[in-house]
Amino acid sequence: MKEDFLHYVWNYKKFDFSNLKTTQNENLTIINSGFYSQLAGPDFFNAQISIDNQKWAGNIEIHIKSSDWYVHNHEKDQNYDSVILHVVWEHDTPIFRKDNSEIPVLEIKNYISKEELNNYQSLITPKSWIFCEKQLHNVDDFVIKSWQERLFFERLERKSQPIQDLLKETENDWEAVLFIMLAKNFGLNTNGETFFKIAKSITFSLIRKEALEVLYLEALLFGQADMIPINAEDNYSKELKSWYNYIALKYKIIKPTINEVQFFKHRPDNFPTIRLSQLAMLYHLQRNLFSKIIEAKTSQELYHIFNLSVSDYWKTHYNFDKESPKKNKSLTNSFINLLIINTIIPIQFAYSKSIAKENSEKIIEFLTTIPSEKNSILDKFSSFGLKSKNAFEAQSLLQLKNEYCNNKKCLQCAIGIDLLKSK
Repeated sequence: MKEDFLHYVWNYKKFDFSNLKTTQNENLTIINSGFYSQLAGPDFFNAQISIDNQKWAGNIEIHIKSSDWYVHNHEKDQNYDSVILHVVWEHDTPIFRKDNSEIPVLEIKNYISKEELNNYQSLITPKSWIFCEKQLHNVDDFVIKSWQERLFFERLERKSQPIQDLLKETENDWEAVLFIMLAKNFGLNTNGETFFKIAKSITFSLIRKEALEVLYLEALLFGQADMIPINAEDNYSKELKSWYNYIALKYKIIKPTINEVQFFKHRPDNFPTIRLSQLAMLYHLQRNLFSKIIEAKTSQELYHIFNLSVSDYWKTHYNFDKESPKKNKSLTNSFINLLIINTIIPIQFAYSKSIAKENSEKIIEFLTTIPSEKNSILDKFSSFGLKSKNAFEAQSLLQLKNEYCNNKKCLQCAIGIDLLKSK
């Protein structure tokens, strides 16, 4: 038995409350079951009950066992002084208020039907991937669509938190924050944290000053990544080393402590050398990038902004000192889509919040024009009848799997609740 099931039972009144008795054999009537808080403090606020015709108004606390009250140290927390009823699965010890009066207890297991328990057990019985995988096709489309929007903005709030943290560190320099977040996502999963630290180690005013020549930006990025060969042989590597040493001395730059960049398991076009050159080219070509991104209204505008490749040297190289057949190595639309999903939309969302401007509908509309990414989680959902047609739906499903399914929060999930209610 889990506490969230008892929350569900109480919240949706999935028990027989026609002839309730407290553990002290008092007649109990539920007038109002209260508001489900899900925050600190009692589980349900502003409830109203009647015990032996005496009306009470206050809060409801729910536990598996009565003794959990003391396990959670509620007796020391004044937020629980207003509890008028303790709802438990099993009553194993009396609970007292500070004035030594006993808190009434409802042992709710006596009032829940076997059918309701069987439905719950059926939902949480382990399956091959997620609990409701064989029941997903039974869920009403309206429930799924409504839930997807909530899931999407939960995920977006989480993605925007690092942006808030960076704004504090950079004294609200949105251009600097955008640079750092773009760098992280240019590094993808493997090198993202390393690129993130590299970008943070460079004051953005320096990016502005040195953006006149792409070579200067490449020197900065490759130098801070500690990727410039010590014994440089070709002219480009020698120039890069010379410029980095000059810039580092001039601006007193300190190298960050980072993990070595990884090439392993990457396709050559995703090598860190190529991605850093593309990032340098972006800031060489684009001034006031933040303003352009905030003002962009279509994906086509963003594709135009990110329509760039690498510097001449990297068109014929994937590694330092190792020449390869010439290739432009432009940013693909699929890579730009990842930047839109993981950087640009969270930045737009955070900025709109900072100026108290509502842009939720705009963001959803924007992402419905972006194709869904492809990964194993989305493939699995598709095999069970829940297919993502665009980036908005894909992000929602990723939030569903990672935050609800993986953590077995079926009774905090609209899909799980709908499946239980429909039985």
